[in-house]
Amino acid sequence: MTHTPWAAHCAAVLLAATCSLAGAAEADAPLLPGVHGEVLQARPLALDLPAKHVLQLRFAGAGLHLDLRDAQGRHLRRLAENGRGVQTATWFSQGAQQEQLWVTPAQPGAKPLAYDLRVLNSWASAGPQPLPAEKAQMGARLAALQQALARGEGAAATQAFWREAQQRGTPWVEPWADGKVLVSFVWRDQGNTNVRLFGSPSGNHNPLQRLAGSDVWWTSAVMDPRSHLSYAFAPDVPQLPAAQAAQQRRMVLATMQRDPLNRQPFPATPWSGAQDRFQGRSSLVLAQAPPQPWVQTRAGVPQGKLTRHSVDSGILGNRRDVWTYVPAGADPQALLVLFDAHAYVHDVPTPRILDNLVADGLLPPVAAVIVGNASPEARDAELPPNPRFARFIAEELMPWARSQGLAQTARRTVVAGSSYGGLVSSYLGLTHPELFGNVLSLSGSYWWAPPGEAPGWMQRAWQALPAPVPAVRFYLDAGWYETGRGGREGILETNRALADILRARGLSVTQREYASGHDYLHWQGALGCGLVALLAPARYDMKDERLRGCLGAGAS
Repeated sequence: MTHTPWAAHCAAVLLAATCSLAGAAEADAPLLPGVHGEVLQARPLALDLPAKHVLQLRFAGAGLHLDLRDAQGRHLRRLAENGRGVQTATWFSQGAQQEQLWVTPAQPGAKPLAYDLRVLNSWASAGPQPLPAEKAQMGARLAALQQALARGEGAAATQAFWREAQQRGTPWVEPWADGKVLVSFVWRDQGNTNVRLFGSPSGNHNPLQRLAGSDVWWTSAVMDPRSHLSYAFAPDVPQLPAAQAAQQRRMVLATMQRDPLNRQPFPATPWSGAQDRFQGRSSLVLAQAPPQPWVQTRAGVPQGKLTRHSVDSGILGNRRDVWTYVPAGADPQALLVLFDAHAYVHDVPTPRILDNLVADGLLPPVAAVIVGNASPEARDAELPPNPRFARFIAEELMPWARSQGLAQTARRTVVAGSSYGGLVSSYLGLTHPELFGNVLSLSGSYWWAPPGEAPGWMQRAWQALPAPVPAVRFYLDAGWYETGRGGREGILETNRALADILRARGLSVTQREYASGHDYLHWQGALGCGLVALLAPARYDMKDERLRGCLGAGAS
């Protein structure tokens, strides 16, 4: 899913919808002032929002939501959700005469709650522009519609198409050659100028094309029937001036939303309060996709305790949310340290996954420390190999975890994450094997290198590590749809390279590849597989039917 090292990171930025935009963009209009204060009840913010600008803001406010409402006070879009820490949001503003920002308490309270909002970037845009059509395979159902339109059946044919789509759900999945399937993504025209697809196997924000004489926008992809991923549509993506072409790719954030005809949203439980089409994405789970047996709530399974804390760092000079999970009914025998709490508490139900794995007897009782980001931009600075962040983990966070009664030996401790979270997990295994004897990396960003260096810093670091190499065990997971382009290696290739180096250094590596991309929908299943492989390797023998989804589609 990567074009360049930046594109690989951008995939994580857009799918998680929480990473910051690296570097300051050229703002072609004065930035709006930041505002801060306290609220006891919902109220609008006095900001003169400019029309036809793509705005990117950062919001912090424990116990508060940030909503976009129309001039009559009706809900349009939730931009930031209580409990997810400091967040960024991007949208195409219609101007202060048509919309307002509202700060809304998540629950009625007796005391005011503090908030801080800062506008990070403002890009002027003439609005959406038509996009050139890209070649795509047309499936049988769309071909039948095209033929009906050629016969002059017009509106009747398209109405029948949409009735069938409503009944069956979308996207359309049809048999294809060589055991593959053709997946057709369709969007019903709403007066749109363009429509892009986020989450396809290409990872290239493919433009949809409009079927002549109809209200059907479409594109397609030939896919492995084991595919498991999420996707979204971005209608009317605003176009920036040519001088700001470097910022154009991220403009899908301004309008990205779920497929209205897909009945399987991801995450399965949307954000609380006012729900709208911009919350989450849509799931695509093909017929042979690996099962994810530990994700759903089960009756009768004891639930561990999840607690939110606020942890200060003197080393980094900031504060972050850190969540602890303690298993039910037994003292912890292992510890999971997991990054990106905004995702692994809310979108990926980590506590439920642990509850179910323990109930199945596949894991001993496992506690978890789920680490939030001090801010979206802090994530970009801290999670790529950063000695100060490693000091924070070793000298501040892990002693704090010990004070909570959660510490375990290195052999019983797993450090884990996805994308940059996978990268920092491998870095901590490298720098602090006395704390972390197991690394669980999901689509780790091993293309990364400091500015001016060749890609693949982590591979070189493990290659150059003097003997004896610490006996850290690895679980590496990557997707077939994360390949590189333009002569550059992507996440799939660099994960393979790291696995080869680790094995050559004598380390234990479990490597799995799946028909997926840079996607939390896949990672929520892979998290459980990696934990069993690292903490209960004797049970990770693929003979247990409950582990069938852990086999993967390649590697070993």
